[in-house]
Amino acid sequence: MKAARSLALLGSVGLALSFTAAAAGPAAAAKAPPPSRVNLHGSAAPAAERSHPAGKIPGSASVTFDVTLALRNEAGAKNWVRQVSSPGSKYYHHYLKDAQWLARFGPTDASISAAKAWLRHEGFKVISMPKTHLFVTASGSAARVERAFGVSLGYYIVNGHKVRLASGTLSIPVSLSGSVSGVVGVNEYLATNGLAVRPVGQPAAKANQEPPPPGGFRNPQPCSHAWGTMPDTTDAASLYAPYTGNAYDICGYLPRQLRSAYGIARTVARGDNGRGVGVAIVDAYDSPTLFADAQKYFKKNDPGNPLNAGQFFNAEPATVANEGECGGGGWYDEQALDVEAVHTMAPGAAILFVGAQDCLDSNLLAAVQTAVTSGASVVTDSWGDTLGDLFTDASTKAAFDNTFLLADGTGVSVLFSSGDSGDNFAISGITAPDYPASSPYITAVGGTTLEINNGGHTIGDYGWSTARQEMCSGVSVTNCGSATEPSGTLSFQAGGGGGTSFTYTQPFYQVGVVPNALALRNENLFGPVPLRVEPDISMDADAQSGMLIGLTQQFPNGTYYDQFKEGGTSLASPLLAGLVADADQAAGGSLGFLNPVLYNAYQKSPSAITDIVSPANPDAASVIRVDYADTVDASNGYIVSVRTIDYQGPQQYCDATGRCTTADQGALSTAKGFDSMTGLGVAGPDFISVMSKY
Repeated sequence: MKAARSLALLGSVGLALSFTAAAAGPAAAAKAPPPSRVNLHGSAAPAAERSHPAGKIPGSASVTFDVTLALRNEAGAKNWVRQVSSPGSKYYHHYLKDAQWLARFGPTDASISAAKAWLRHEGFKVISMPKTHLFVTASGSAARVERAFGVSLGYYIVNGHKVRLASGTLSIPVSLSGSVSGVVGVNEYLATNGLAVRPVGQPAAKANQEPPPPGGFRNPQPCSHAWGTMPDTTDAASLYAPYTGNAYDICGYLPRQLRSAYGIARTVARGDNGRGVGVAIVDAYDSPTLFADAQKYFKKNDPGNPLNAGQFFNAEPATVANEGECGGGGWYDEQALDVEAVHTMAPGAAILFVGAQDCLDSNLLAAVQTAVTSGASVVTDSWGDTLGDLFTDASTKAAFDNTFLLADGTGVSVLFSSGDSGDNFAISGITAPDYPASSPYITAVGGTTLEINNGGHTIGDYGWSTARQEMCSGVSVTNCGSATEPSGTLSFQAGGGGGTSFTYTQPFYQVGVVPNALALRNENLFGPVPLRVEPDISMDADAQSGMLIGLTQQFPNGTYYDQFKEGGTSLASPLLAGLVADADQAAGGSLGFLNPVLYNAYQKSPSAITDIVSPANPDAASVIRVDYADTVDASNGYIVSVRTIDYQGPQQYCDATGRCTTADQGALSTAKGFDSMTGLGVAGPDFISVMSKY
């Protein structure tokens, strides 16, 4: 699905000063290992992650982990990325094949042999090694892990989940110091997609069975089929004051509306529809009805562009685990959204769905490697570690970044959603980006609120930051009657993720484009060192302007297919992936790592990327939304709320003790030029033609 691929240097390295050291002080420092051993730099979970212990792990408990192997030429791999992805370079788009990249930059045979021999010597079972040779997967008892790596293991509560973490820095024999660069999976990190939150209506699946479908959800009427076309004529205007956008939100955009709004309807109709290009999608789990649901969806909503059996391929996980911690069947919403959004924008592209065993980073890493080496030209990932730029250990980041270097050097475009909680303050009290979105080796995709009129044209597009105020709840009709005072207060609800990294310095492609006010936001910690800022680019994400999707769900009266609207940067990333597939076809080959071309096009071809700024009248940037109180029908009444758009007001965080902190949402905002909420902006009307000619 992709031509031979080829070269690069990112000016990004992990900062010597970690947030753990800055925030936790000397107590976070690693203990010196015995003379015969060496610490694995960056393998310790930050102290803040270990602040809520939840018990000791039994020595007999099984632990599966990845030993990450050192690249033979990491600096060369980074230099190759810059050369192969920078317009004007003599190596531009001269991609290497996977085997060529591995021979030039990958781990040596001696490193692989040494790691395997040590694992077996320690009594571990060597399970597998991916064809990338970037890590070795092994398993053994918790007691063996503790002895082998010189740590103790325990359970801790992190972001409401019970996870396994090591007590400190892992160490290995000195003889392995040049072969092993880290370990992934001893410390557990749970990735989320922002959608895996709906409960199921029956017990979790048995071991090694896919989880059951999610609980049902429906959009009630009133909702509109285009933006601003259905005003609320029943409620008093004073109820919504000072907000004057008194129209109901949409029922969910259809594929034709999204293609039209992004200016690709004619391009797709005349054949630049991603034909001959492969798009890989990575998620946790694998819905048994994913393909059938998508076929039904397009038959109902876009019959001229069916999803055919020859276009869809599935790499199923061998087993599944951790359904309770990961949200189980809630990932099926994500899967349906990803497949249906990609096919919407690139109805001719082939789609490979790669389902990970669960939402743990170690298993998602394996799935990403499968996707990157599958032959697909584009890989879209709508998940990430909340606050991961700060709290995912450096060892895990390095394992993912090495995979991204492989992708970039061999001509694969890797996209990650930037997250759905804005700057994360409202959910954590901390302002920091997610990971892998903050990695400089991928394209981070943020979100906007896209307003499409009856003619299929964009009439407004603003940064996705939504605040919600409940007007009334439990009402028997879809309005608040004679009420003139809202029942709730306005508060931040959701928004596209982003911000300034605490881990990565400014990559070469952001120099001269990202304002110093953003790149130097963490100057108080690191001095005048410009840092990586994300997202890079954005697409439609606000649930108020989301896409209609279809999937099998569990309703009170049975399990069956139904439709509702969905959003989040979980929508933005696959929308962009489909658009990139169209551009790949038009270009006659893969665009590869997108960021250098995106930032170049932003400066030289304004029609390729549309700048996003705040609405002229913020009070008018609002919509009214009606929801079923029980998510499925009117038996428990309705909830009516107002949703404000491009919200940049205060946020409140309350911890487990009830103590609350309020802060202005200053970390993310829209502005002329590159901004922290939407990056460069959104794909413009000439995105395909401009990108395909670079």
